[in-house]
Amino acid sequence: MAGLSEVPLRPGRAHRSMTALQDLLQAALSEMAHQRYAEAAALLAPHAQVPSNELQRYYGEALRRSGRPQEAVGPLMQALALKMDDVHAYLQLAFALQTLQMKAEAAECFRTVATLQPDSIMAQAYLAHGDQQCARWADFEANLTALHTTIRTKPDQADDEFGVPFTLVGLPHAPSDLLKVARMSTRFLSRGLKPLTPVRAAAKAPGERLRIAYLSSDFHAHATAALLVETLEQHDRERFEILLVSHGAEDDSPLGQRIRQAGSRWIDVSGLSTAGTASRLREEAVDIAVDLKGHTAGSRFTALACRPAPVQVSWLGFPGTSGADFIDYIIGDPIVTPLSHAADYSETIAQLPRCYQPGDGSRRITALPRSTWGLPEDGLVLVGANPVYKITPTVWDTWMDILHRLPQALLWQLSGGEQADAQLLAEAAQRGISADRIVFMPPVDMATHWQRLASADLALDTWPCNGHTTTSDALAAGVPVITIQGEGFAGRVAASLLTAAGLEDLICESPAAYVARVCELARQTERAATASEGRGVARRAIRPWIDSRQFARDLESLYERMWDRAVQGLPPAPL
Repeated sequence: MAGLSEVPLRPGRAHRSMTALQDLLQAALSEMAHQRYAEAAALLAPHAQVPSNELQRYYGEALRRSGRPQEAVGPLMQALALKMDDVHAYLQLAFALQTLQMKAEAAECFRTVATLQPDSIMAQAYLAHGDQQCARWADFEANLTALHTTIRTKPDQADDEFGVPFTLVGLPHAPSDLLKVARMSTRFLSRGLKPLTPVRAAAKAPGERLRIAYLSSDFHAHATAALLVETLEQHDRERFEILLVSHGAEDDSPLGQRIRQAGSRWIDVSGLSTAGTASRLREEAVDIAVDLKGHTAGSRFTALACRPAPVQVSWLGFPGTSGADFIDYIIGDPIVTPLSHAADYSETIAQLPRCYQPGDGSRRITALPRSTWGLPEDGLVLVGANPVYKITPTVWDTWMDILHRLPQALLWQLSGGEQADAQLLAEAAQRGISADRIVFMPPVDMATHWQRLASADLALDTWPCNGHTTTSDALAAGVPVITIQGEGFAGRVAASLLTAAGLEDLICESPAAYVARVCELARQTERAATASEGRGVARRAIRPWIDSRQFARDLESLYERMWDRAVQGLPPAPL
């Protein structure tokens, strides 16, 4: 395979050249199947002038996935010049443009895909999500209608459709739609993966530990790692062996170093294929495999389609069902996954007694002067820390109504990039709100972001997709969060966190109630400031809700109950 990168391919060669080209492309595909994108790019680079649509598309994808999106644009444009209806080239170009913060241009690529494949759930989902990424709402209702119609007219058992469940999470949808799309996507993504030889759960000998494997690409400076690390540290090492199975990049950040030390063993499977990852889990004699990614970028949850472990679990990474018949349980709590919602999940629901989301109680966040962040020292600061794609027209209408009612307030919104920010300002102007009432937060590292959140008075949540890590970050910074509780998992996370923090009164049922609650809290904050008590009087009501030691015990109890059922040969049951 290594020698194939030196094959001289030139236009007009005979059949031998075509065979060499196919061999080269197969070699590149093999590298990409093993997540070795930089190696695939290096393999194809010497042949970058060959006028082959496939070669140019693979080269562009390999460059993009290896962190070189700017370089990827040229080959992908060349692929489209050679085949102007190449849907996959349009998708790869859109992803590269998104990374380059050219989200409006990416949205146009998605629009072309939807035009070429109007009956594709994938195409309609990316179109709707692409417009959301740059706050382009002119076609919001049309996009949503087309997406819902496409989902509901597809046969339930379709196995040739990639539905992109993550894009649906940020848009209004019925939980049954998400289940259907997740099932389709899982069938598509797990094609060709064969089950390993079945292995049964066996009772542990006295003193023998239960072996738990956490599978993720996010064991570095990432929100998932920040949420999880203290719980990993609190696992009972006498009863549990904790394997951290990583298929992502490592870093030398303090969080990256801390999480690598938090497990019993660190296993790097980044160079393996999905099937190879499953084989490694089997070699490690894993008892319970816990996927932390689901339908999110960089996931390898379909390794569990090979059934490497007797018990397989979904937790934390994706706020909804995997749609996988090979995952036994989804870990939630009584609010995000009430047992009455069982029909919306392919997995069996396992509930933690309080919030399903872990946290790091060791974080210490203190407010700096507001001028540090370009904010005025007086006035009311309402922070919107969720990404732009979660802001629907209804959410924006509600926030602008609040700004009209509270002339002393400004909105401090997480930046979505130059294009999205400009579009949000235009949408605000259409609703009678001037640009000086909105300040955008630029990208910063996690620790800086946590610290700047402490300068806000109130946090405005989004719906139908709430802030998840965003909500816990705000609460950790002492900032109350106002939310609306929705139907599905993604719309109930903030309610779960607020209940754990003793702030149930901040959970609203409608936009009107949401506006009223924000205005009431604003008045309380102003009264506190007038009385020289400082900003954010409501903050003192936030009780410490993170107890990682108890969280680890509760989680371990769920694992033991799952294992006991498996040992008895019983199917999964609600826990």
